[in-house]
Amino acid sequence: MGGKTVSIIGLGALGILYGQHLSHALGKDRVKVIVSKERKARYEREGVTLNGEACDFTYVLETDRGNPSDLVIVCTKSLTLESGMNSMKYQVGPETAILSLINGITSENILGARFGQEKVIPTVAIGMDATREGQNVLSKVKGWLQIGADVPEKLDRLNRVKEIFDEAGFPYVVEKDIMLKIWEKFIMNVGVNQVVMVHETTYEGIQTGGAYHEQARAAMHEVVEVAQAEGIPLEETHIQNAFDIIDTVDPQGMPSMRQDGLAKRKTEVALFAGTILEKAKQYDLETPVNKALYQRIKEMEKTF
Repeated sequence: MGGKTVSIIGLGALGILYGQHLSHALGKDRVKVIVSKERKARYEREGVTLNGEACDFTYVLETDRGNPSDLVIVCTKSLTLESGMNSMKYQVGPETAILSLINGITSENILGARFGQEKVIPTVAIGMDATREGQNVLSKVKGWLQIGADVPEKLDRLNRVKEIFDEAGFPYVVEKDIMLKIWEKFIMNVGVNQVVMVHETTYEGIQTGGAYHEQARAAMHEVVEVAQAEGIPLEETHIQNAFDIIDTVDPQGMPSMRQDGLAKRKTEVALFAGTILEKAKQYDLETPVNKALYQRIKEMEKTF
C-alpha cells in the first residue's frame, strides 16, 4: 500500500460524503472505513450510496491490528464517540493525526485524553448539506474543513494533514485561530440545529427570516455571552456570518439534529443547549432561549 493512509470512523452522512471523495482521489486501498463485523456484513450486503452512486469502500474490521493510519477522521455522533474510540484504537500510532468532525466544543479534549492531545488537530466541518436517507446520502454542497494548530507543537502534524488533503484535492482552509472557528460552528449548531428541530422544519424555515430566524438569532446571542466569559473573542458579527453560510445551503436540507428527530434517534441537545446551560451556570449568566430549546427537545425525545 503506497502513500499515506486515511481511516474513516463512523459511516454517517459526513463519513460517506468525505469517504467517497478521499477514496476516489487517493484510491480505495489507501482509505479504510473501520467497522464492526456486523456493520461490515450489512454495508456489503445492502450497499452505501452518495447521490445514488455506489460507494466502493474498503471496509476494515475494528479488530484488525494492521499498520496504523496516518490520518484518522472521526465522523461519529457525540453519543457514539466512546464506541468510535474503541473501534479506532488500532488505527492510531505515534505519528497519527486525528480530526474530529463531531459537533460541539468537547470532542477534541475527549479524543486527546484517550490518544494524546498532541495527535488531535482541531477541526470544523462547515458549509455542507449532506442528508442521509437509509443507506444513501444526498448532497449538493460539499462544504469544507477548517483545520489549525491550537499549540505550536502541532504544526508538523498539521502540515502532514495538509499534504494528504492537497494530494486528494480535498476542500480545506488552515485557520490561524482554530478555537474561534470551533466556537463559530458551535454558535451555528446551537441556533440552527435546535430551532429547526423544535419547529420540525428545514433550513428554509430559518433562511427566510421570521419568528424561527429570530429565535435562532437569540439562541446564538446567548452563545456569544458564554464564549466571551470563556475568553473566546466571539462577537455579534459572528451571528450574521453563521446565517450567511446557512443561506448558501439547500433550503430543503436539514441539519443532523432534525435528521435524528425524524429517525426517532436521541439528539445531541446535551452537546448544544446542554453545554450552554452548564457554562452559563458557571458564569452566572441567564440563557432562557437555550433553556426553553433544551426542555422542548427533551420532551420531543420522550416520544421516540
